[in-house]
Amino acid sequence: MLAGIDTHKDTLAVAVIDDTGRPAVVTELPNTEAGFDTLEKLLLEQGVTRAGIEGSGNYGRGAALRLVLTGDLQVVEVPPSLTSRERSARPGQGKTDPVDAVAIARITAREPGLPPVRLPVGQAADLRALCDYRAQLIFERTAQANRTHAELHGLLPGYHAQIPRLTAPTFIAAAAQLLAGQDSVRAQLTRRRLNRLAELTAEIKEVTGLITTAVEQADTTLTGLYGVGPVNAATILGEVVDIRRYRSRHAFAAANGTAPIPASSGRTSRHRLNRSGNRTLNRVLYTMAITQIRADTEGRAYYQRKRAEGKSNREALRCLKRRLSDLVYKTMQHDLAGQGGECGSGKRDTSLRPQPAARQACSPEPALRSGQSTAPTASRNATPRAAALARVDT
Repeated sequence: MLAGIDTHKDTLAVAVIDDTGRPAVVTELPNTEAGFDTLEKLLLEQGVTRAGIEGSGNYGRGAALRLVLTGDLQVVEVPPSLTSRERSARPGQGKTDPVDAVAIARITAREPGLPPVRLPVGQAADLRALCDYRAQLIFERTAQANRTHAELHGLLPGYHAQIPRLTAPTFIAAAAQLLAGQDSVRAQLTRRRLNRLAELTAEIKEVTGLITTAVEQADTTLTGLYGVGPVNAATILGEVVDIRRYRSRHAFAAANGTAPIPASSGRTSRHRLNRSGNRTLNRVLYTMAITQIRADTEGRAYYQRKRAEGKSNREALRCLKRRLSDLVYKTMQHDLAGQGGECGSGKRDTSLRPQPAARQACSPEPALRSGQSTAPTASRNATPRAAALARVDT
């Protein structure tokens, strides 16, 4: 028996189906602790072995956590796009919560590759919460800075020659000095905005420090990769949670949107850009790629080889992102081995090169090449290393 759960703020629509897809139980439960107790009892009585949840990171967070902690049930995440497609394939039903629950259950039965739900507790969840909060602060600061720039243009024409940006305490203080002596309402409001910018900048710095400390405690070697600082490493760890959720480097690339999608028809054989997947991970890989291209790294050499083959700038960049996706996957597999996971020899190496036993078990990729020069613009953790990129064309 399999189950599908459509989550909402107040209710949980639950459907239990048999192996042929016929509904055995369709009901609605409250999205409360009492409802979770009833849900757990229902699935136990029906002998459910696998349950799919839509929205396990939002309204279904509590239900997903309860079911995962039972230990005897496989709980997977069902994307809303698959639910919509399943519902559309059966016209005439309309859209209701029970209909969606049945669709989720059938997808759970049919799709063996659905990822397990991410638990909203633990170290990875904390890292994700910190990164999300920092991103919100940066978004707010950007909006506040844009509005302040607009006001300063009217109050102090030509000010931008002295204050090019408002994301550093020095420039914020300089802007406040330029407004000294002005008592208009707009000047007073602009000073308030500058004070808010200073507060946001200080809080962003504080949260970044918390992220750095948390990453150091996470015992990861992702920060040894060129272009991956503490914030990007925390983002990867928070989004991936457990690298074993992905059966191969190809599945990981498909999940983060760096694997191209086949778009062939007839005599035409081609691939197109993948615009789906986890865009947060995709953005981190983009940052890594741009950072490597700008310095003397293996990534830059790989990018230039792709350009020499006739690929456009964007095509070569996508190839590099795909290669970096493999590198991140291999590094996390190696970290898992070092922590006593299922893959590899378990011994950490400072060059991030897996030991022969780990390399054979973890990935078909060759060893990472060593011997890179130091980039002139490198930060304290940005020295190109053996893990900069596997020198293998795709």
